Amino acid sequence: MQDTDRSDADEALLEALFTRAPAGLFVLDPDLRVIRFNAAARGMRGLTDDRVLGRTIEEFAPAFPAAELNDLARTCLEAGTSVRRHKVRAPRPNDHTALMTVALSMFRLRDRGGRVLGLAVMVEDITAQEEALARLEILNDAHRVIGSTLDPQTTAEELAGVGVGRFADTVLVELLDDVLTGRRLLPGPVRAGAPMRRVATRTVLDGPGTTATGSLAALPFPTPFSQSVHDLKPRLIARLSADEAWLAPGRDRVDRLLGPGVHSVIVAPLTVHSTVLGLVAFLRVEQPHPFEEEDLRLADELADRAALSIDRARHYIRERTVATALQRRLLPVSPPQLPAVDTAFLHLSGEAGADWFDVIPLSGARTALACGTVEGRGLEAAAAMGQLRTVVQTLARQDLPPEDLLGCLDETVDRLNADATPGPGEPQVFATCLYLVYDPVNGRCTAASAGHPPPLAIGVDGTQVPLDLPLGGPLDGERDGGYRAVTVELPEQTLLALYTRGLVAGRDEDPTGGRQRLRHVLVHPDRDLTGLCDDVAYAVVPDRLDEDAMLLLARTKRLDSDRVALWTLPAEPAVVSTARTMVSQQLLAWGLADLADSTGLIVSELVTNAIRYGEGPIRVRLIRDRGLLCEVSDGSSTAPHMRLANEGDEGGRGLFLVMHLSRRWGTRYSARGKTVWSEQTVDG
Repeated sequence: MQDTDRSDADEALLEALFTRAPAGLFVLDPDLRVIRFNAAARGMRGLTDDRVLGRTIEEFAPAFPAAELNDLARTCLEAGTSVRRHKVRAPRPNDHTALMTVALSMFRLRDRGGRVLGLAVMVEDITAQEEALARLEILNDAHRVIGSTLDPQTTAEELAGVGVGRFADTVLVELLDDVLTGRRLLPGPVRAGAPMRRVATRTVLDGPGTTATGSLAALPFPTPFSQSVHDLKPRLIARLSADEAWLAPGRDRVDRLLGPGVHSVIVAPLTVHSTVLGLVAFLRVEQPHPFEEEDLRLADELADRAALSIDRARHYIRERTVATALQRRLLPVSPPQLPAVDTAFLHLSGEAGADWFDVIPLSGARTALACGTVEGRGLEAAAAMGQLRTVVQTLARQDLPPEDLLGCLDETVDRLNADATPGPGEPQVFATCLYLVYDPVNGRCTAASAGHPPPLAIGVDGTQVPLDLPLGGPLDGERDGGYRAVTVELPEQTLLALYTRGLVAGRDEDPTGGRQRLRHVLVHPDRDLTGLCDDVAYAVVPDRLDEDAMLLLARTKRLDSDRVALWTLPAEPAVVSTARTMVSQQLLAWGLADLADSTGLIVSELVTNAIRYGEGPIRVRLIRDRGLLCEVSDGSSTAPHMRLANEGDEGGRGLFLVMHLSRRWGTRYSARGKTVWSEQTVDG
């Protein structure tokens, strides 16, 4: 290229830089005074030549940080180090309520001999890019922060936290009460005057907020707030000046609603599929620049993001409410009053799990205590809990030993899992259970566990009664090795505590710590059981229940010896009349002579069956409990069967007679035979 051509190109470039370049260009002398600037710089600040030429930055742009820029310029001038896109914020020259952001680049100018001529400063208005980037950062934070939990109030607080400070001075979030309770909502606009609850208030302002969180109030109508939840569109509201007040009659109602000092507001409805959940309001007080249309779009996106999370939380609350109601419906309202034990219970619903308990009266004045947990959440866990509780009640009334009952319960879980058709990621039934049988005649307690925490047994003096219970596998249908039971004799007034994992978990990592706290609370024999349950709720239950928490307390009692009568007889036909006589005399001593005839018939039939079909010796036992219990035991495990006798048959009517004379009757088995029992009602 010829020197002439190069010179022409240089001149063309300089001409373009000072006339058509989109970025501002200032040329400063070594004293940092402007000696030339281009057309873009004039338009950027709206400056004339006489206000710029020969002046320093602080003279023609006093709002800029002059000291900071002078330091940068001196360093660039002396060291030759270029400055690239240094960001500076300052008020706009024609609107001091709005800020502009510019990117400054500086480089030193020298002639061919190396003499420093000054600086070239390029200025680019990047306000729009910076505002777009700031909005994008807020939106990214919203996607990262909002919806971390399934709690509507927490989600509302996350929305307010994202919006306050960078976007607004104050953020208010209000939700319909039905959202917080999980009730069903109908799509479409909200009726006029529908009450909303303030669930989140975040502000950078000093002093008290506009309205306390938790307050419930109806939206004033008609206002932009009520209109927003009616047509499901966001609104940008600015306070009118005195000259503009005539344009909007009644606008003073809006101004009063905004509060003192608020000059710009965006209100956006929280909606999902045209269903209104609430609204969010963004208020500016100290930020001088009012909201713009781009801000309205950002507010709408923030509202949509939060509404999705709030709606998901609402559905969770609804499902959890239904599941909790179902679970409580499936639990006993209060344990039955039994002579063998005094009982009380504590049940607290948590985020997961379905805990249950039962107190079941058994034959022979015995009592069964059961406690269990079904893993999972929602309706599935509650329904499985109800099924397992029903099975336990049924098996318990068959007088199965604890280890056999848990084995049958595990088979039930196996069948439930086999019949279920869970979707991807849906768990099958997985549960634990503790089953315990207490006999008040001899004070013996037999217990077995299927993956459930062992019970606590505390004597009347506060010392712990050893109960080394082997921990079997959970109820998962795997049938891994079966279950083993342990039998111990408990002193009278022993306190038994059956509990679930949720009761002792949560306050520390070590579950034994919760068990120790529970034992420490229960070693107070002077406290009644209901008071002990309250103490446990205050001192043991974790502050946040990640799962259900259950406690069943039972204080054991012994039957007085004068309420039990026992005879051992040989397996001979002659003893039938002997048994009737002894029973009649015992009933006379107990003041139950009116039951002598019916009881005599029951004993005659049961003893006769034991002699005919069983093995000696024969044991006859009467127990004066809530009713009158009559038991006949023999050494055979052959089950008695009722059969319908024909008119010509001599036998086959004995057990029908026993059934009609008894309130309940049945058979239980032991390692050495069986016991056929009958219970009659005692008046008074």
